Amino acid sequence: MKDFNLLLSSARGTEGEANEEIRYLLRELGDTSPSTDFAPVSGLTVAKTILDPVKVISALRRILRYRPWQFRYILKVKPVEQVVPCEISAIGSAVVSRVKKVGVDETFRVSLEKRRSHVSSKEIIDAVASKVPRKVELRNPDKIVLIEVNSLILNVE
Repeated sequence: MKDFNLLLSSARGTEGEANEEIRYLLRELGDTSPSTDFAPVSGLTVAKTILDPVKVISALRRILRYRPWQFRYILKVKPVEQVVPCEISAIGSAVVSRVKKVGVDETFRVSLEKRRSHVSSKEIIDAVASKVPRKVELRNPDKIVLIEVNSLILNVE
């Protein structure tokens, strides 16, 4: 699946159960036909929902707080705002389309998580930071531009 908006992690070998679990939870939140797929990396799966992926995270946190037993296989869920090819130019274009999410007076940090990639971390971070005309704050930023490299995932939290 190339068109996904949630990235899930689970223990290796429990990806299928994590997929079933997220489909159940997404249906509970109002998505009548969520879909899931396996990622090329063990312990990762992807999901597509019609719901806003950022709002899904808040809703899942509420479920976790009041009914933690419903999370048996899912370890982490991240919202995905855009999937692009693992090319510096594509990453830069994706950042330009999202830069308005970092307010003029806000600070930001670029965080990078790489799996099975030979693309230079420094090159990615430099390319992203150059596209965001805001002040960098590494310790306590207002926003985090999160780049996940495997199938490249871009997110601004």
